[in-house]
Amino acid sequence: MRKSTLLFAVAACLLMASCASKKDLVNCQNENKQLQASYQDTKTLLAASQERVSSLEDQLALAREQLLEQKKDYAALQKSLDKSLTNTTQNNVSIEKLVDQINESNQYIRHLTELKNKSDSLNMVLTNNLTRSLSKEELKEVDVQVLKGVVYISLADNMLYKSGSYEINDRAEETLSKIAKIIMDYKDYDVLIEGNTDNVPIKRENIRNNWDLSCLRASSVVQYLQNRYGVDPKRLTAGGRGEYNPVAGNDSEVGKQRNRRTQIIITPKLDQFMELIYKAPEE
Repeated sequence: MRKSTLLFAVAACLLMASCASKKDLVNCQNENKQLQASYQDTKTLLAASQERVSSLEDQLALAREQLLEQKKDYAALQKSLDKSLTNTTQNNVSIEKLVDQINESNQYIRHLTELKNKSDSLNMVLTNNLTRSLSKEELKEVDVQVLKGVVYISLADNMLYKSGSYEINDRAEETLSKIAKIIMDYKDYDVLIEGNTDNVPIKRENIRNNWDLSCLRASSVVQYLQNRYGVDPKRLTAGGRGEYNPVAGNDSEVGKQRNRRTQIIITPKLDQFMELIYKAPEE
């Protein structure tokens, strides 16, 4: 009897140990799944940050190029003024007239510089406002850049359209509503919607080729902004570039995916710049 009791106790201990081990194993498996999910999220955020750093580096390089171009323009203007001074002296033009010409030129340069600085500042504010309004998930499929005074918003095709179609899908509504608000807030800016595709041929009913598809997609976004959010159609332009404006090679699926995009290009109106050009002082 005592022996049976002992065996029963040993068996009970083994059973309890087995249950505890199984529970620990399940807990470890759940914890491992959570760590794997956290690791994947961290990798995604790191990739997005690296892309953003690369974009900022490109913008810095372009800014340096612009500064170089401005220095060249200034040197050319200075050379023109020096030539004007020589010709004035040779032709006995009064010093007062020469001073007036120089002052007028300097005023023109200052006005043009102020206008450009104002435009650049507004573009940066516009970009920051838009970036802050987008969610972490949206930022994975939306790229915002400022290049040479123009704001480029690039959206992946799978977040805008139904597959192989030019119809706007349900996912696009929230993102386009945020972009529409920015466009409505900056009424002095014109907006070009530009469709782009990869080089895979397409031929469907009413879609002859990639030219058609890119134009139809741009037109869909324009009409969506106009009809759904009340953006003034006079500010909107729809255009398609087919497969002929790639940003990556079409020899990989990742490259094709990057090329299948729609760009919303926001630019300051050129009226004031053209007015300045017409008023530019003669050499």
